[in-house]
Amino acid sequence: MNDANANTLSDAERAAGWVLLFDGKDAAPHFRGYRKQSMPGAWKVIDGTLSFVPGGEGGDIVTREQYKDFEFICDWRVAPGGNSGIMWHVGEAHSYPWETGPEMQILDDAAHVDGRTPMTSAGACYALYPAPEGAAKPAGAWNTARILVQGPKVELWLNGVQTASFDTSSDDWKKRLAESKFKSMPAFATLDKGHIALQDHGDLVAFRNIRIRPIQ
Repeated sequence: MNDANANTLSDAERAAGWVLLFDGKDAAPHFRGYRKQSMPGAWKVIDGTLSFVPGGEGGDIVTREQYKDFEFICDWRVAPGGNSGIMWHVGEAHSYPWETGPEMQILDDAAHVDGRTPMTSAGACYALYPAPEGAAKPAGAWNTARILVQGPKVELWLNGVQTASFDTSSDDWKKRLAESKFKSMPAFATLDKGHIALQDHGDLVAFRNIRIRPIQ
C-alpha cells in the first residue's frame, strides 16, 4: 500500500467487514490509554501515523472496543534499537496489559538484545513461540503484522510470513506457559474477549493502516 492510500478502506474491504481503527488524523475515536478514558500525550499523530514519542505522558493504549474472534492488521515501523508490541484479549483488572494479553513482538532485531533469540524476536508470540529468522524488515522500514484469532487458535503473520501458529487449549501451550515468566500471572491468556493494546516500551514506534475484521 502506498502512502496515498494509507489509513483507508476500499468498498470491498468494508463489505467484507473490515473496520478502520485509525484514519491518519485522530486516534481518540477508537483508542484510549490503558485504564484511562483519553489518549496519553506521548502518543501523537505524525504524518498520518499513530506514533509513540518518548518524553511525554506515556503508557500503553487499547482499543475502546473489545473483540473475541477477529483478524487484525497494521503496519508498524520502529526506531533503531526499538521495542514495542501488539497484545490481544487484554483486560483492565490488572496493572499492565501483558498480565492478561499475549503479545506479538515488535522489534529492531538487529540492534535490540531481544533480537538475539527467536523467542523474543519480531513476530514471535513473546517468550512463548519463536519467530523464524528474517521475517522482519530493518529499523525504519514498514512492516505489516497480521493476527488471526478464532477461538483458541491463533496465527501470527509478519510481512506475509507466518511467524507463529498455536492453540491456547493445547497441551503444548499449557507446557510452554508453565515454563515461562507468565506462569506467575494467573489471568494471562484466560480471557476469550478483550481489548487490543499497542505497547509503550519507551522507544519511538509508529503505526498506520490499523484495521480489524470481527469474526462472528
